[in-house]
Amino acid sequence: MSEQAVDFEQVEAMGVSRPAYDEVLDILGHAPSIDELSTLLAMWESNGKQQSLYGWLRGQHHVVERNDYLYDGSADHRAIREPKVKECLDIALQLCRDIRFGDAPCCLATGMLLYMVGNVSSEFADSEYARRCLHLVEQPMAAGGHDDDCQYIEMILAALESGAMLDAQAPVARGGLFCSLLRFLQPQGFDILAPREVRLDAFLFGEEAGRYLVALPESRDDDFLLKMDEARLNCCFLGRITKNRILVDGFDFGPVGHYLHPRK
Repeated sequence: MSEQAVDFEQVEAMGVSRPAYDEVLDILGHAPSIDELSTLLAMWESNGKQQSLYGWLRGQHHVVERNDYLYDGSADHRAIREPKVKECLDIALQLCRDIRFGDAPCCLATGMLLYMVGNVSSEFADSEYARRCLHLVEQPMAAGGHDDDCQYIEMILAALESGAMLDAQAPVARGGLFCSLLRFLQPQGFDILAPREVRLDAFLFGEEAGRYLVALPESRDDDFLLKMDEARLNCCFLGRITKNRILVDGFDFGPVGHYLHPRK
């Protein structure tokens, strides 16, 4: 369908602004049909409208093709294409095959908010994903120490948890954000959005230290963000807890059980 074939007055009546519409054009590579716009709006509604439609759309598309920290242009380095969202499903299953998921510390309620505290990293060289899926056996760039950062974040989060500001927290560890969310939330699932400015595989499967998962009720959201600001800690809104299902950027990754007990 060409852009001229779309009645923009009808698009505006759906609540889609011109900037948001232009972003859809950029994401899809063609003028969207009304059905495609309706689907996007439904996905936005399902994620609780934590931001504007335009801001939410900006988080849907990942265009980063290279990581400067990983590739130095030498003959020994090769460009590794960033996987699309649906391709990350197979990566997640592969990583989960050899990870034993014990019992979660507590069963958290569906609908609770999920945050990641700490810097959003684009590094993934020293990870299960890099070794097993990309066959990177050497770490091109040594990661810096995060001990001081970790101790400070753990102290702040422990204080907030004891004060009932949040319900639970856990570090991002082996298998990266995706596997850590499984460990943290099982048997519950999660519906999360990834930031556009970093590689999707790095965001989901990177294992850089100094990042922590947090779950809290929506009623404490403003108080939590205020405390993060007072503590000068970065935090990234991820999404919400679901009942036994996993979604990433609106793509259905299936039930939690597929990852806790993957087929060999």
